[in-house]
Amino acid sequence: FPRADKSLGVEEVLGPFLAQFYADKAIPRLILLSHKPDEYELLVEALSEKAGRRIEIAVPQRGEKAELVAHALQNAKEALERRLAESSSQLRLLKSLAETFGLPAAPKRIEVYDNSHIMGTNAVGAMIVAGREGFAKNQYRKFNIKSPDTKAGDDTGMMREVLRRRFKRLLDENPREKQDGHGETASETPWPDLVIVDGGGPQLNAAREVMEEIGVGDVPLLAVAKGLDRDAGRELFHIAGREPFRLPPRDPVLYFVERLRDEAHRFAIGSHRTRRSSNIGKRGLQEIPGVGPSRKRALLHHFGTLQAIEQASLSDLENVPGIDARLAKAVYDYFHAGG
Repeated sequence: FPRADKSLGVEEVLGPFLAQFYADKAIPRLILLSHKPDEYELLVEALSEKAGRRIEIAVPQRGEKAELVAHALQNAKEALERRLAESSSQLRLLKSLAETFGLPAAPKRIEVYDNSHIMGTNAVGAMIVAGREGFAKNQYRKFNIKSPDTKAGDDTGMMREVLRRRFKRLLDENPREKQDGHGETASETPWPDLVIVDGGGPQLNAAREVMEEIGVGDVPLLAVAKGLDRDAGRELFHIAGREPFRLPPRDPVLYFVERLRDEAHRFAIGSHRTRRSSNIGKRGLQEIPGVGPSRKRALLHHFGTLQAIEQASLSDLENVPGIDARLAKAVYDYFHAGG
């Protein structure tokens, strides 16, 4: 779905689009189009040179090839209609979110932060991004927790480190005074209109302190605390200047925020597992808390390979000589964190 100035004609849009589309793809011998693009000869020459053979670009007027183009054009129109309908629905939802949380307008870019670790090891912070076109996965970022000031297992400390690194870099790369405000999608708008963090009042206060310290204290913040017994639908929302509150069951805004939080959690766990697997590959089983050289030998002697240990059940691990129930659970949890 390329974006282009509405004043441009189809012929003006097609040429640059084709050049960009085939910049990283194999170029076929024949390309069928609905309209002849501007600078047709130059485009044919450029694509032919890139492909290393003669490329034909045709605009068929009749026959089977014309029918193929007509079908493609109809499919494109239907896809665009679905996209516009989804965007319209998403915009209505974002407007409701703005009303619920007191934002000045429907946000174009929402950033959601979460972290994942096991007993403080392989800690990873994660940021997901959403906007008027849904999740902007090309904007997702992960942060390996590495500051010596962040204590192992300190979730609030991890959040402080992630926010500090994220917004210091954002200030360096996209100073706010230089933003023209014309971006409509999350990818085009580097500055968030809303930041959501996992947690309650303490996490909200810690996030506010970090943002004010950096000089971006006016970015709206929302903390989402899990409900009693971690029940979905019972989340408690924390915003500066307001008493904590819940949203009514089946509220579309509640479902939307839950979806954002779940996506951040999924991405954080995936990033953590990737880092954990990498570290186990480099450092072996001793990366797992409580597993020293002798217990590492016992596990490998019993199972034979690291992969077999990773796939072992809890009862299988408890049957290893020298591995008690507590350590077996630690090994099992290490490989199955986040379920």
